[in-house]
Amino acid sequence: MSIGRFYAGVGALIWHPGTARYLFLRRAGSKDFGAGAWECVTGRVDQGEGFEEALYREVREELGVAVVADFLVGTTHFYRGAPRPEDELLGLVYCCTLDNPAAILLSAEHEEARWLSAAEARALLGGEAQNGWLLRALVRAERLRQQLPPALLACFRAEGFDVNGDRLPAG
Repeated sequence: MSIGRFYAGVGALIWHPGTARYLFLRRAGSKDFGAGAWECVTGRVDQGEGFEEALYREVREELGVAVVADFLVGTTHFYRGAPRPEDELLGLVYCCTLDNPAAILLSAEHEEARWLSAAEARALLGGEAQNGWLLRALVRAERLRQQLPPALLACFRAEGFDVNGDRLPAG
């Protein structure tokens, strides 16, 4: 494969601390890629935009709410369709917190939203091969959430993840 350009993307696996549930969205049947598949908030990073900016913008566009990024779940590399340079994406998946789950407003990108426990999500996603990445992200998010020291979580929430950003580390 020749060397070319690729897109950058973000994913926001959103968690509600009061119920210990994650938000899962079903892509609209009219979508050109992954129609009807379950996902979290996803989207491309626009030219001139950082990962965190894209994360917050995509959540606002798809759900009409603001979230707090808690930690990075992992990275992703995939093709949005055929394995061609124009369909290649590299991305970061974040775990985010939303305090008011009733505040979400679905955009036209999704036809259904469900707040699910990790066990319920595993049952929903387990039978669909196209959702393997989301299931792995959920399992990793659960493991990280259980092991992440509270002081480190507070640091991530206060400082963010972009080392080129405006927020300086405390101290």
